Amino acid sequence: MPELKGNMTKIKTALPASIWMLGLVSMLMDISSELIHSLLPLFMVGTLGASSFTVGLIEGMAEATALIVKVFSGALSDYLGKRKGLALFGYGMSALTKPLFALANSSGVVLTARLLDRVGKGIRGAPRDALVADLAPPGLRGAAFGLRQSLDTVGAFIGPLLAVALMLLWANDFRRIFLLSVIPALLALVLLLFGVQEPERAHTTKPHNPVSRQNLQRLGSAYWWVVAIGAIFTLARFSEAFLVLRAQQSGVPLALVPLVMVAMNLVYAGSAYPFGKWSDGNSHTRLLMAGLLVLIAADLVLASSTHWASLLAGVALWGVHMGMTQGLLASMVAASAPADLRGTAYGCFNLMSGLALLLASAVAGLLWDRLGGAFTFYAGAGFCLLTLLLLLPARRNFPS
Repeated sequence: MPELKGNMTKIKTALPASIWMLGLVSMLMDISSELIHSLLPLFMVGTLGASSFTVGLIEGMAEATALIVKVFSGALSDYLGKRKGLALFGYGMSALTKPLFALANSSGVVLTARLLDRVGKGIRGAPRDALVADLAPPGLRGAAFGLRQSLDTVGAFIGPLLAVALMLLWANDFRRIFLLSVIPALLALVLLLFGVQEPERAHTTKPHNPVSRQNLQRLGSAYWWVVAIGAIFTLARFSEAFLVLRAQQSGVPLALVPLVMVAMNLVYAGSAYPFGKWSDGNSHTRLLMAGLLVLIAADLVLASSTHWASLLAGVALWGVHMGMTQGLLASMVAASAPADLRGTAYGCFNLMSGLALLLASAVAGLLWDRLGGAFTFYAGAGFCLLTLLLLLPARRNFPS
């Protein structure tokens, strides 16, 4: 314990307070979001009568929308030279959409609520990531992104844990729980407004167009390789909604199903900072390749059995994969893009990842309906292996 306390003290000393605040903002908003998202597949299938394909399509469209919107918000933050205002607007929009889930009486209303919520996420995402890169010392970017991701993921397992407790307390009252999610979302807004200080940026004579041909060329080949890698990784990993549906197939009581997201995010939160810190002085290529191998293992374990032990092992491996790769890809974008184009860089990166996620989740849902859950995860493992084989010959182009 003294050693752990000493390490945490070093982290606090090295990283600016605003990075910690951004992490706490992400944590609170994720508590709010996961109160809904850990129950939404069950609500859609059990209460609204939606198919697994519909769940996958809505999840893919929602997440793709968020990632696509980041293109415009990231470019706008570069143009204005300001990040925090856009982040505030995005967090506020997401907070205001939460009550729509409680009012939903059809899949169409859920889709509308998810799209509006994810537009808010898209507006805040790229400016927030660019703000982390602006605030972090260059030699600690992996640690900074890993820390923010860890705190974000703490919220992602507290949210489902609260969902389980409230489902038991309120006799599976989905709508009441969805309404409660507004409270942590509003707290996130307050903390961002008063707790985060945006650094001063060098003033130019006039705003420049960040998406001009000249500026896109300035991003360089190393950056575009990161974009390609991110899209390929997203194709190999569909929405976590299918982890929830797999847990339901295992015979777990309905109120306890969200614990699968608690387990996944607990591992994710615990691994994101160590892997992010490790990446600052080691090979990015090896860590990315290792992340794909872990995802293959997760898919195979989840496909092989619905027993609770297999489910838990597969979900834990999924969390390790996320911890190994997500913060790393974010820090690779920061390292390969010019400082004045970071918002645009994150936007383009997330555009490609968003399109890949839409495709991956829709295909996963279709396979689930036609061939079953096991085949969906076997297909995921196969695509991961194909991705690994495609990336191996091109590894010389990877930013290290």
